[in-house]
Amino acid sequence: MLRVSFFYLFIFILVACAHEPQKKQSKKDLDAQLIQDPNNVDLLIKRGNMRLSAHLLDKALNDAAKAFRLDSNRMESRILLANVLNNRPKRTPDDVAAAQRHYKFILKRKPKHTAALVGLASTYSYQMDFDQSFYYINQALRINPRYRDAYIMKGSNYLFLGKKELAKSSYETAVQQDPKFFEAYLMLGSIYQAEKNPICIEYYKTAVSLQPKNPDVVYSLAYAEQEFQQPLEAIKHYRQMIQLDKTYVQALNQIGLIKQYDLNEVDSALYYYNSALQSDPTFVEAWHNLGMCYEQKNDRFKALDCYKKAVKYNPNFELSRNRAKALSY
Repeated sequence: MLRVSFFYLFIFILVACAHEPQKKQSKKDLDAQLIQDPNNVDLLIKRGNMRLSAHLLDKALNDAAKAFRLDSNRMESRILLANVLNNRPKRTPDDVAAAQRHYKFILKRKPKHTAALVGLASTYSYQMDFDQSFYYINQALRINPRYRDAYIMKGSNYLFLGKKELAKSSYETAVQQDPKFFEAYLMLGSIYQAEKNPICIEYYKTAVSLQPKNPDVVYSLAYAEQEFQQPLEAIKHYRQMIQLDKTYVQALNQIGLIKQYDLNEVDSALYYYNSALQSDPTFVEAWHNLGMCYEQKNDRFKALDCYKKAVKYNPNFELSRNRAKALSY
């Protein structure tokens, strides 16, 4: 049986003004205003932070770089640029070093700037200098003992260092400070799931209650329910996420697995694997699982054809290669 683990990619986003009340303004409004006034630094910073929060890092970088170029003396433009450089998925050591310089510049002007302190700490974590990272995290907490992002950064450090109990404690403290911070519930869920502790489901449920339209979050809950023998609940949530994102073929594949192995409904499993392949004909895992179904139905030739398709799309997929070899004799 082939089961595919799901790991939520947690990106630690530092938004300088995340905890400050702001007048709500839609991205559409900002786009329209910037067409009329393309060099308005205030608007560029607002849109850049909005894009940063939405993980649109390349677009955020355009706004941040332009705002900084227009007014490098503005702390808001400098920290936006630092945050974007520091959180790019494909950031380079040069990006992190540049962010580090910006954070240090800010702290020379404003030594109690907690967002800059935690941002600086995260650059040292990237550079594997955890002593320095913890130093700046603790500096931020001395200024504001309730600063959520400091606890998140501390938890991320502990998790990387393999100190799971301390990581859990830090994330728990973070959600005490901000009960709506769904990413921390996801991190707690993933830690408990890795420990084979079904309490992870409760953390994922909380995350889903906060982000009911986020398919990745719903997937985390569904996969945990599947892993901890709650097949009907898992199917319900996989279907929920398919409604949110019809291209999410892994959900169809997982329903197929539940139908095939947990509920012994092979014909239904065939339907879901084929549905996944209609969306993505190169989906190797679905081809393999389809082959396993046909083997259960004693249809050797169709099974062999499925395994050959899997190997066609991924020549290194050993599970299908071995089954194809076994059926060829």
